[in-house]
Amino acid sequence: PSFGFLFDIDGVLVRGKTPIPSAKTAFQKLVNSQGQFLVPVVFVTNAGNCLRQKKADQLSHLLGVPVSQDQVMMSHSPLRMFKRYHEKCVLVSGQGPLLDIAQDLGFCQPITIETLREKHPLLDAVDHDRRPSVLVSVEFHISQRTVVLFGEPVRWETNLQLIIDVLLTSGYPGNPYHHENYPHIPVLACNMDLMWVAEAQSPRFGHGTFMVCLENIYKKITGKDLKYEALMGKPSQVTYQYAEHLIRAQAAQRQWQKPIQTLYAVGDNLMTDVYGANLWENELASAAAAHCRSVLVCTGVYNPHTEVPLDPRDSITETAFHGHRDFRFDPGLVEPDHIVPDVNAAVDLVFQLENFAP
Repeated sequence: PSFGFLFDIDGVLVRGKTPIPSAKTAFQKLVNSQGQFLVPVVFVTNAGNCLRQKKADQLSHLLGVPVSQDQVMMSHSPLRMFKRYHEKCVLVSGQGPLLDIAQDLGFCQPITIETLREKHPLLDAVDHDRRPSVLVSVEFHISQRTVVLFGEPVRWETNLQLIIDVLLTSGYPGNPYHHENYPHIPVLACNMDLMWVAEAQSPRFGHGTFMVCLENIYKKITGKDLKYEALMGKPSQVTYQYAEHLIRAQAAQRQWQKPIQTLYAVGDNLMTDVYGANLWENELASAAAAHCRSVLVCTGVYNPHTEVPLDPRDSITETAFHGHRDFRFDPGLVEPDHIVPDVNAAVDLVFQLENFAP
């Protein structure tokens, strides 16, 4: 094969924990009788609440084909390359096994929001039932001072409050705010999805919504913009570069001789999957060896039936830009190369375009 697949997961293969019926059919076409993939495949998800191996196990069970952790790319996977932060003490926000995730990525001294809250019980004051009865505060600070946002947390008010405290005190959250500390300590963020689809009929808040809250609180207090050292997850370029690296590693491992020339990004979200693939094509394809083509499915965030415009292209260019604040809006970047009903149709289309007969 001279092509590879980048598959989104939520809205393409599953909705919440419910498999999308066409997914299993699609993946039977992608493996041989021994269960080996016939083309390089990487699962590129903006989820960040588990380890790669757990996601690979879930996909293996869901799709009925063996998926290895080397085929799975979480939103936080590119953090492996940010080695200059690995020795530093980092505050991590999100949910799931955060310390395990951080350590697996190479961080030596991760600290959770919950640990910080225990050390500074006076800071978390919104929920009256969680306020401590005995007010004892321990002198505790984040010595090397970096904040890593893995994904949406469970208790937004706690995380928003303590992250703001850390940013406005340069890592000494028990101290008074100092607005002159700008630019603030580094913030690394994964997964900018404003919304994602689960079993509900309409999309749910994603980590991008949490980031909107954090950015606006910071600006309301300080009058200045919250700055990110790096943004990861789709549609960021570093994510697609890392995904291409994984695709090429697979091809090399299988000793496939043909160079990979085209990547097909199959997703359900115009503002992440399609935007990211098009951004690659516009700004990276000349430097990279592979082109990237976007294939939009109609089983997730994108719904072609919300309105029926006279010109089908009108349904693509949304009036509201759901992408992150730091990404430019260009209507051309949310125009998919192909629109298909589901992931099975996407696989059929790509095989046809590539004249590939398994």
